[in-house]
Amino acid sequence: MACRCVLIQGVEEDKGDEVKPNGRISSTRCRTEAIFPMYAMGRSKLKTILDTAGDPIWDSIRADARFEAEKEQILSSFLYASVLSHDCFERALGFVLANRLQNATLLATQLMDIFYDVMMNDRGIQRSIRLDAQAFKDRDPACASYSWALLYLKGYHSLQSYRISHALWNQGRRILALALQSRISEVFAVDIHPAAKIGEGILLDHGTGLVIGETAVVGNWVSLMQGVTLGGTGKEVGDRHPKIGQGALIGASATVLGNILVGEGAMIAAGSLVLKDVPPHSMAVGNPAKVVGYIEDEDPSLTMKHDAGKDYFEHVAASSSEGLNKGIHFLGGES
Repeated sequence: MACRCVLIQGVEEDKGDEVKPNGRISSTRCRTEAIFPMYAMGRSKLKTILDTAGDPIWDSIRADARFEAEKEQILSSFLYASVLSHDCFERALGFVLANRLQNATLLATQLMDIFYDVMMNDRGIQRSIRLDAQAFKDRDPACASYSWALLYLKGYHSLQSYRISHALWNQGRRILALALQSRISEVFAVDIHPAAKIGEGILLDHGTGLVIGETAVVGNWVSLMQGVTLGGTGKEVGDRHPKIGQGALIGASATVLGNILVGEGAMIAAGSLVLKDVPPHSMAVGNPAKVVGYIEDEDPSLTMKHDAGKDYFEHVAASSSEGLNKGIHFLGGES
């Protein structure tokens, strides 16, 4: 079966939606477009096509693999088996994931067949694996190339394994999806229920300890740090997990509980406990979390700035000097 690769050809502005005066467009995202145009500006529409003639991310991965195989010959067999022997991104990714997730009863060859069947027939996954790779390269300074995400980063591996289990869940193959979820949790220490809904352009930075519940929804372009929990609050059934708006940034070990909404472009500080809705483009800090300021420039998921900045300190200073000292200590800032 020939590979069909998803390319994002351009960005078309949606004139019907509101755009902030500053355009909410960063120089970082403009540079990204020159490489692989994936990020929608504000509420832009993406025009996508399937194109078998070219795939810049896959081309970059293969070039990196060839270079590294010559430079570090001890890895030449690994790089050939993982990248250079495959004709497209989907098959390379399926090989990598199958070999990470195999065990005595789930053989790599069996898993590869399942993974190939899902990815080669699901255009949404074909698109998402590339947008996620772009997110890792753009937002994680420890990810120097697309090939690093594919070969070495378990946050990326666990996210793409979830995407396959989610597709299986939607196909009615729920026992297989749950078995795969269990194996993902064992190998990567990331526990995402296969029924959860996760958008594209996602960064799971490190990933370790991440938990996302069954009815959780995560929008596009969200960044989640290690130890984040999107969980329920008890034994209730039905829709019981958080909804995370696009462009949000959830800091390390933050806990968001219940069927609540974290608005678009919001930032949850590391270690916070969120029990109530968080407005769009706001900053929530503490246990329990409180809104301490607002973000006007761009989505925090793209900047990856985890401190609240001057707006936070101005807010706390207006409250009390004691509060200012506590706020600076908590965020590691300076007066």
